[in-house]
Amino acid sequence: MLLVSLISYIDRNTLALLAPTILRDNQLSAEQYGWIISSFSVAYMLGNPLWGRWLDRWGVRVGMLVAVSFWTLSSAAHAYVSGFLGFAVARAALGFGEGATFPGGLRTVVQTLPDRLRSRGVALAYSGGSLGAVLTPLIVTPIYQAFGWRAAFLFTGFVGALWLATWLLISRRPELRATHPVPVESGSRTLSTAPRPAMKWTDPRLWSFMSSYALGCLPLAFVLYEAPIYFSRGLGKSQVEIGHVLWIPPLGWECGYFLWGWFADRLRRNRPDPMPVYRGLTVAALLMTLPLCLGARIQSFPVLLFVLFWTMFVAGGNVIVAISYATHTFTTANAGLIAGLGAGSWSAFVALSMPWFGRLMDARSWDTAFLGATLVPLLGYSCWLWINRAGNDAASALHGHHKVG
Repeated sequence: MLLVSLISYIDRNTLALLAPTILRDNQLSAEQYGWIISSFSVAYMLGNPLWGRWLDRWGVRVGMLVAVSFWTLSSAAHAYVSGFLGFAVARAALGFGEGATFPGGLRTVVQTLPDRLRSRGVALAYSGGSLGAVLTPLIVTPIYQAFGWRAAFLFTGFVGALWLATWLLISRRPELRATHPVPVESGSRTLSTAPRPAMKWTDPRLWSFMSSYALGCLPLAFVLYEAPIYFSRGLGKSQVEIGHVLWIPPLGWECGYFLWGWFADRLRRNRPDPMPVYRGLTVAALLMTLPLCLGARIQSFPVLLFVLFWTMFVAGGNVIVAISYATHTFTTANAGLIAGLGAGSWSAFVALSMPWFGRLMDARSWDTAFLGATLVPLLGYSCWLWINRAGNDAASALHGHHKVG
């Protein structure tokens, strides 16, 4: 699962990394680029809950084989397209297929790990995405220099094919062939998924989870998709210079997954109610996001890279906290759907916001872009805190009634 999320982010980040060159060669504006990202995000939004539901029903072995085959072909197809429409269609196909990435990761975690290890399990499965963002500039830049940008997309198809061959072997394990969660052995005792309330669309906690995930994680998309444009147009960096440093901010994302996952598991240990832990971590994330608003005013390029590193560190932690909260609050029988709703809601907001950010980049409104990328996460965190503070007593009563029943 780490490797498949890694490959998915190499696939999607190749376009972001090479955006300055691809936009120039295809005579596309930054706003058009924003709409191309939106086509990916809309398809990704639709694909996440659909793949989540399909994986819950079919199991991860068959579901991931189908999904990765589809998106591998879609990624390689980028090498043969040109113009706005060509890239928009190719990105949409890629986005729909990649919608299975995180539902598959969470589905695997709940089928193979006990509850006490799941935050770290999610961190491991999801961390391939941030690791892919780190590795993309280091791998793709030399390919671009030697063979051009089209060859980079053929490379992404090649690594997808390698994963499929590996998956055919690994997924023969009985836990992965199962279509429902099975009891997990831990030491001398067996742990099974505890009964919890089913998800209901009227439950405000479900909407608080999606808002925290969608809005709190916007900086991930902002740095991945818009930072190369800002580096090129705002700071005058060349494509090769961008490729040499763009691995630094996603390294914060990678560190965030593991450190926040470890910290969440440690704080939850021996606590019957982990909600105070989730609230405390969310408040910390809210405050730690604030430095991003100064991004356009920072004169030192190394300092700016550190701020972007820090921003992705915080946003990556929010992913782990939000997913841990949702798997604690709702039944893990719907783990694929939970992951799909989280990633899908994030993608929906990315689809709405990227054309706007692209327009700001065309207008060179750097301050407004960085301020917007800071305020949106604060709104998401505040929404989550308000809903869960107001609904904590009701949620506790609901859990108690369910256990008595």
